[in-house]
Amino acid sequence: MRSEQEMMELILNTAREDARIRAVYMNGSRTNPNAPKDIFQDYDIVYVVEETGSFIRDREWIRRFGEILFMQYPDESPDEPSDKENSYGYLMIFTDGNRLDLTVKSIPHAQENVPEDSLCRILLDKDGILPSIPEASEATYLVRRPSQEQYAATCNEFWWCLNNIAKGLWRNEVTYAQDMLNFVVRKQLEKMLAWKVGALTDYSVSVGKSGKYMHRWLSGEEWQKYLDTYCSADAAEMWKAVEIMCRLFYDTSKWMAEKSGFPFDAQEADNSFRYFSAVREMNADASDICPF
Repeated sequence: MRSEQEMMELILNTAREDARIRAVYMNGSRTNPNAPKDIFQDYDIVYVVEETGSFIRDREWIRRFGEILFMQYPDESPDEPSDKENSYGYLMIFTDGNRLDLTVKSIPHAQENVPEDSLCRILLDKDGILPSIPEASEATYLVRRPSQEQYAATCNEFWWCLNNIAKGLWRNEVTYAQDMLNFVVRKQLEKMLAWKVGALTDYSVSVGKSGKYMHRWLSGEEWQKYLDTYCSADAAEMWKAVEIMCRLFYDTSKWMAEKSGFPFDAQEADNSFRYFSAVREMNADASDICPF
């Protein structure tokens, strides 16, 4: 596996030798002073270029970075919007295990983009075209203090969408219930737990993508409960995991309300959970829903 020094020399020498490339900057975990360092860290590199067209037409130029094991052209996806004139990416994993996420961006696009990401670090600027930026930090990724409206909307989304999981499990539509659990309801719990971490740290930290660093600040018991909300596609296991999720969300949202001076809608939570529990106890051939 090529070392970081070898990879960075290759990346920068390529930019120095190619007149089309006017600047280089890096972002992501390698510029984050708080990110753990390991062998899976990729190189998130942006080449600021005069035009993207020649790079897009010539797909062989990226071979200079190493023997590619497999890769992706994310901007070629028919299901995702793209602006190839201003930005085009190459995601590459090489046979030595290194990963390079390389993007070519037009000068105006890069000039607009750089100040928006606090993890950007300028590595090369041939013409002084990029704006001056502070030292790379997690500033734009810190947990933000929620407004009362954001807090209330998150609680409502959690408790309202709980009914979808219940009906999905009662119907034995496990894939639908899993989608609602993981992509809708879980996201509200993740947000609430992140806010708690924010409140505990005076909103000075980042919990990372998907809350992967929350365990640093939550209690061991809280983190284990959160892990227990992950489950297989077994319906009985799913009912149990969602119950744990509900109790964890209730306790965390109540704590957050008290800490932030927000109203706590216990009736909404209680009624939603009662409905969920009633559906859980219903027979498969039930002819009506009587949660109360």
